[in-house]
Amino acid sequence: MKEALEQLRKDVEAELKASGSREDLLALKVKYLGRKGGLTQMLRQLGNVPAEERRLLGQFANEIKEAISAKIDEALQAFAARDRENRLLAERIDVTLPGRRSGPGGLHPITQVSREICEIFSQLGFDVAEGPDVEFDYYNFEALNIPKDHPARDMQDTFYIGGNVLLRTHTSPVQIRVMEKQKPPVRIVSPGKVYRPDSDVSHTPMFHQIEGLLVDRGITFGDLKGVLTYFVGQLFGRDVALRFRPSFFPFTEPSAEVDIRCVMCRGEGCRVCGQSGWLEILGSGMVDPEVFKNVGYDPEAFTGFAFGLGVERITMLKYGISDIRMFFENDMRFLKQF
Repeated sequence: MKEALEQLRKDVEAELKASGSREDLLALKVKYLGRKGGLTQMLRQLGNVPAEERRLLGQFANEIKEAISAKIDEALQAFAARDRENRLLAERIDVTLPGRRSGPGGLHPITQVSREICEIFSQLGFDVAEGPDVEFDYYNFEALNIPKDHPARDMQDTFYIGGNVLLRTHTSPVQIRVMEKQKPPVRIVSPGKVYRPDSDVSHTPMFHQIEGLLVDRGITFGDLKGVLTYFVGQLFGRDVALRFRPSFFPFTEPSAEVDIRCVMCRGEGCRVCGQSGWLEILGSGMVDPEVFKNVGYDPEAFTGFAFGLGVERITMLKYGISDIRMFFENDMRFLKQF
């Protein structure tokens, strides 16, 4: 038995030297120290040894077991330390190397077009005015000649926050706020975010508008046509045809929508323009006298015109984009094109 234990220790030491991986060591541990391992089987045979030899032989067997276990654990720790060192060498960072520079950012296409539109009107003497996104019902509707029972409220579904407080459905409230504080002449454009509960390929719950207002003595519909004709020519090119089509808005009278020749098919008819050859781009009209009364202007002395457009729609037409949701998905493959 003692000779067999000595031979087992020599076999373990030889196999330890030949082990080349952590897996080899774990297999060796099971082979000799596992429940069915060689040393375990020999320990179970101690019951067959004479009683006077059993104690010394058992002590010797336990010493060999502890020695074998210690050597295997030591070899496992050595492999673990070596693996950790190799991993650290492979993953280490050279702090003396220059950092990776971030590429330059760019303006979102909506921002680019908004700035371009405001710049065109600034060339005509318009100032940029802004107002709050969270608005009172009075400024968003009533002061604009849209009382609570007016059917035009159905045209603009509204996010109500509570009571008479809401998220503005257009930037026209800015016009009311400016006229309350400023006597004519007034010449402003008001860019900003607006909110309506609508979402599909051509609508989002939040979108951008730019609305304009010009008030002075002797302003006519001809001035409105001249300003908007100049604007369309600057934005889409002077060769793009446009037309004024009668429409209705509660705060303007008369009112008109402005269409341009379809920029996709050049007027021949396509899916985008519904085969009509024309695309609506904005609404406009002469300011209703009732709106002037609400801000303390004399409608007998002053006239004016107003207009409003959706920036997303203008951008989609300008760049041939078919789905408004692309503006808000933050896909760099899309945004880098601008």
